[in-house]
Amino acid sequence: MAFDLVIEIDNAPGALARVAAAVSDAGVNLAAAVCVGAGERVELHILVPHARAARHLLAISHLAVTREREVAVVDVEDRPGVLADLTRKIARAGVDLDLVYVATRNRIVFGAADLGTLQAALGDAR
Repeated sequence: MAFDLVIEIDNAPGALARVAAAVSDAGVNLAAAVCVGAGERVELHILVPHARAARHLLAISHLAVTREREVAVVDVEDRPGVLADLTRKIARAGVDLDLVYVATRNRIVFGAADLGTLQAALGDAR
C-alpha cells in the first residue's frame, strides 16, 4: 500500500527540507514529493508506504497532514506512451482521476475517489 499525504507548507527556502527530515527521522522512505500551488503557502503531496509513522513524526515537527489517502502506484517502463496507455485504460473504466504524479523508481501515482475501480482498471499494470 502507498499513501498520499498532503501538508500545507510555507513557500520558502527550507520548507521541503523540514518535511523530508521529519519523514526520514521516522525511518519512512519518501518516495515522491510534489508541490502544488503558488503564493505564500503551497500544498505538498508526499508518497509514503507508512502513513501512520510519517504523520506522527510530522506532527512532532509541527507539520500537520491536512489530507491522507491510499493511492494506486504502478511500476512502469521508462518509454514513450506509458502514461497514455495507462490513462486510456483508466478512462475506459470510467474513472475520473484527481491526482497523478511520478514517483521514484519509474512509478506513477494515481488517485481517484473510486480507488477500487481504479485499481481494477489498472489490473496487471500494478
